Formats: sequence, structure tokens, C-alpha cells
Amino acid sequence: MKKTSFYLVLCIALFASCTLKQKQNQEQKPDISSYEDIIHIIHKVNNYWQTNHPVHENSFWHRAAYHTGNMEAYFLTEKTEYLAFSKAWAEHNEWKGARSDNKDEWKYSYGETDQYVLFGDFQTCFQVYADLYNIEPTDYKITRAREVMEYQMSTPNNDYWWWADGLYMVMPVMVKLHNITGNNLYLEKMYEYLQFADSIMYDYDANLYYRDAKYIYPEHQSVNGKKDFWARGDGWVFAGLAKVIKELPETDINRDFYISRFCKMAEAIAACQQPEGFWTRSMLDAEHAPGPETSGTAFFAYGFLWGVNNGYLSKEEYAPIIEKAWKYLTTVALQEDGKVGYVQPIGEKAIPGQVVDANSQADFGVGAFLLAACEMARYVQ
Repeated sequence: MKKTSFYLVLCIALFASCTLKQKQNQEQKPDISSYEDIIHIIHKVNNYWQTNHPVHENSFWHRAAYHTGNMEAYFLTEKTEYLAFSKAWAEHNEWKGARSDNKDEWKYSYGETDQYVLFGDFQTCFQVYADLYNIEPTDYKITRAREVMEYQMSTPNNDYWWWADGLYMVMPVMVKLHNITGNNLYLEKMYEYLQFADSIMYDYDANLYYRDAKYIYPEHQSVNGKKDFWARGDGWVFAGLAKVIKELPETDINRDFYISRFCKMAEAIAACQQPEGFWTRSMLDAEHAPGPETSGTAFFAYGFLWGVNNGYLSKEEYAPIIEKAWKYLTTVALQEDGKVGYVQPIGEKAIPGQVVDANSQADFGVGAFLLAACEMARYVQ
């Protein structure tokens, strides 16, 4: 009897031990969606946005940023409704950004009126127009884009990109137009403009970008006296670099520079991910504007995923970063109805006390989410 009891206790103990180890392994292993699950998520998110925002508005940056994500969703899924949606938006805007035809009044400081033709926020749309051209080449789709960018490149000015967001807004435009036209000036000027941007915004110690010259340390600091790098601002740059490298000719003399910058940023960004998978709005000071934020996180996830998928980043090193970010995006940011929440509103910095919650959504946040989701689908294939 005693021998039977001993073996019974031993079996119970072994079973309990195995169950505990199984539970620990399940807790340690992040949930990874299947390819089919990710495609379902893409349709859920994009259908929700398009259904609830059917009216096409102007071509300013935040709407154009959504369409960069929508076009990526089309390239992955080949859902014709997505292509039609972006094409209708382009037609609504007559394939233009800012609409002024008087070059004497064209400006590139901040502005939202039709005179700010040379302001990068009005040039983001040219990414989408170039993609639509490549699908069905017809010159009128890029006539305005070429007119604007080639006029800009004819000027002696190199200070067009004075804020971090501008690197996402315009660098991919210049690569796309180079590939269409064969005009090498697009690549030469892109590098020249980036050197100016680096001279006023890039921190060579942190390998991150300040949003613009107003936020450079130590003149500007976070609430705890740290360098204040705005997550969405660095998200724009990181995603923009991925888009540039993706289409940049192998023969470009500055290709190694872009790759090196991308990889250094990846390392710096990964180091400040929060345990829950997101990045706080002030990247190095989680107490400055605490809590989750989706747009920066989604752009970072897109960059990491693209880098791993294309062999520029180590999968072994970055898989844990990617998996935590994806878990946040799909279990916290994504709402049951398809809404993408926790998107910081339009702005230029992390704001202490600003409320960002499940109902905080924006077009550019959806675009960022779609970019990340499309690369995640490729990641799991």
C-alpha cells in the first residue's frame, strides 16, 4: 500500500511539473498569427476605414500616408477595391499635391494652403501617384509630380527637409521618380537634402532623429532631463529608409550609407521598446508621456519586419522585438470592430498628459498599421 501511494504521489508530482513547464513555455512564446489570420486582419482594418471614410478629401500628408498603406495592402492582397479607392482619391485631387500653378509663389516652410507646393507634406501623395502609374503607365498621373520635383531640384536650395517626418514624405517619391524617369538627379538631390536634414536633426550618439531643430538636447529636454526623441518622428524616418532601400538601385553610390543608417537606427529603436511591445511617445523617457502609442510602434514594426524579410536585420536578434510589437498591435491597438486605436493625434512631439486611448484613431495610423501587417504576412510565409 505504501509503495502504491509513493508511486501515485510521484506520478502526480511529475504531471504537475510537466504542466507547469508547458504553461511557462506557452507564456514565454509570443502568439504569432498565421498568414491567413494576418490577411483577415488587413481586410478587417482596411474595410473598416474605407467604409467609415468613403468621402475623398485633399492630398495633404496624413491622407496620403494612409494611401501608402492602402497601396501596400493592394500589392499584397490584389483586392481591386483597394486599388480603386486610391485611384479615386488621386483623381479627386487631379493628381496634384498643393494646387498653385504660379511658381513665383511656391513655398516650402510649413503651410497648408495651395502656395506650399514645395512643402514635403504636400508631396507625399506623389508616392501613391507613382505606384498607380507603375500599375497602369499613363503620363498624366505623374506630370505634376515631375513638374514639382524637377523644379525643386533646379533650385540651389538644399534645406527642404527641416523636420523628420519629411524624410518619409519625400525620400520614397524621389526614388520612385528616378526609377520611372532614369534621371539620376533625383538620387543626387535626395542624398544632398538628407545631409542637410542630418546636420540639424540627427543625433550621432543616440542614432535617432529629433523631430526638428526645436527639440535638440540640451536646449529641449524630457520631463526627466533626457533627450526627447518623438516616436512617430523616428518612425517616419525608419519606415522611409526602408522604402528607399527597397527601391534604390543596387548601383547607387550612396546605397551603403542608407543601409548603415537604417541598421544603426534599428539597434537604437529596439533598445527602448517597452516590455508590453509598444514604444512610448518620448522614446528614452517612458514617464514623459506614458502608455501605448500605435503610429510610432507600427512604423517601427514595419521597419523591423522589412529589414528581416530582406536580409538587412538578423531574424534571431529582432524576432522577439517583432513578436512583442505585433502582439501589441493586434491585441491592444486593434479593436474588435476593426478600428486601430491608441494613435497619438496630429502633432509634432510627445505631450505630457495628452490622452491617447482605444478610440484615438487617424488615417496615417491606419496606413502605418497596414504597412506593418503586410510585412508581417510576408514574415510568416
